[in-house]
Amino acid sequence: MTSLWRSAAPAVAGTAFEPGAQHDVIVVGAGITGLSTALMLARSGRDVAVLEAGDIAHLATGGNTGKASLLQGSVLSTLRRHHPAALVRAYVDANRAGMEWMLAFADEAGVPSSRRTAYSYAQTAGAASVVDREFEAAREAGLDVRRADPDAIGMPFPVASAIALADQSAIDPVRLASALAREFVAAGGTLHTGVRVTRTHALPRAGVHTPAGPMSADQVVLATGAPIADRGLYFVKTRGLRSYAVSFDLDEPVADGMYLSVDGPTRSIRSVTAADGPGPGLIVGGNGHPVGRADSERALVDDLVSWTRTRFPGARETHRWSAQDYESHDLIPFVGALPRGLGRIRFATGYGKWGLTNGPWAALRLSAEILGTPWRDRPDWMVAIGTRLTVPADLGRGAKENAGVAVAAASGWTDASTRRTPIARPAEGEGVIATRGVRPVGISTVDGVTRAVGAVCPHLGGVLAWNDAECTWDCPLHASRFAPDGTRLEGPAVRDLPRL
Repeated sequence: MTSLWRSAAPAVAGTAFEPGAQHDVIVVGAGITGLSTALMLARSGRDVAVLEAGDIAHLATGGNTGKASLLQGSVLSTLRRHHPAALVRAYVDANRAGMEWMLAFADEAGVPSSRRTAYSYAQTAGAASVVDREFEAAREAGLDVRRADPDAIGMPFPVASAIALADQSAIDPVRLASALAREFVAAGGTLHTGVRVTRTHALPRAGVHTPAGPMSADQVVLATGAPIADRGLYFVKTRGLRSYAVSFDLDEPVADGMYLSVDGPTRSIRSVTAADGPGPGLIVGGNGHPVGRADSERALVDDLVSWTRTRFPGARETHRWSAQDYESHDLIPFVGALPRGLGRIRFATGYGKWGLTNGPWAALRLSAEILGTPWRDRPDWMVAIGTRLTVPADLGRGAKENAGVAVAAASGWTDASTRRTPIARPAEGEGVIATRGVRPVGISTVDGVTRAVGAVCPHLGGVLAWNDAECTWDCPLHASRFAPDGTRLEGPAVRDLPRL
């Protein structure tokens, strides 16, 4: 599954890795957050190296739908339900700062984007009250939202209620990331792709370990979606979500808004034009779920295709893909110094599918901290978010999610014990969990090759589940993912699965 953006991604050349090299800052991850942070620091005179296990925009950034908006479905009203208005306003101001920085860079680097109206809409009358609450929360936070006529927003299906926010943006996220990488290298930065970081340390100096050797620095930034260090237990404070997107060619143009439903199943809709991607076309996304906890990921993608063809007759599928995002239990990203990292290891996580706005503001905060900008000189939103308090509702959301983790942990081991090896060879594209002795193993057939791997996640021992859309082994506990041959793809796990 390759995204529309990555299918036409421009290549950015990295440099050969030098074991033992020393820098001022090491940034792990070459997505929007990592590259924005690296560029800000390089332009401020720091010697910065970026290490990326894959290539530019390899994971979440490359799977983005390319929507940058301050109106984000029902996020603001959900946040306001249990938090003061000042915190909601700070979240909006942070996203505004992130979007303004991103668009200013895009204009400077010649990355095209388009201005759009964003809509939050209810598919059913029962969810109209959610739209009402979002309208009030957005207004209170200083956004110039307006009520929208459901029959006039341009969607070819019934809409019960809608609100709109003008002057939001659509952009090709991979083209943006590639431009960030080029400008970073031009500013004197060092870019290493295909180099996987397996461990970080803070003493005697901050640094990272890779299969090719170590590298040290004064500061390390983990811009890896989920931190690849368990300090602070952020894998417990966030949940990993997988969602899907499909792009289509159309015979007739569609409305140029950006649409997101507030009720389920989620439907995210935007057109693609030559001004903001490899258009013209249409992107429909949604059907998100906790990683590793779907009966069939392939069925969820097929459902998006079927839904789109019914509402947009003549739609012809061109690409299908998915992305993994991490959502904090209070819906505000975690950004800053990693606990027990002596102030030398920093991280960002928990964007809740809004990386194009949350990622750049996270970079603004990370760079301010590394450059030593005094608190009094930082914007109010940065101070407010950095000093927010956890409330009982946040703990309740976390308890609910971690109860689901416990259920998934128990059921994984129980289900594995019901099937024992030997088993029949799985059909093409299928994977099966069975038990060999007392050990769960994962057996799959992909591209005609049948493989067996240990099916216990090396992070915290969850039994993996087969993802039939992407042919991967996914952990239902904390969202680590592995290729059919056991290679670690993403998540808090840092080791591959054993090959059997």
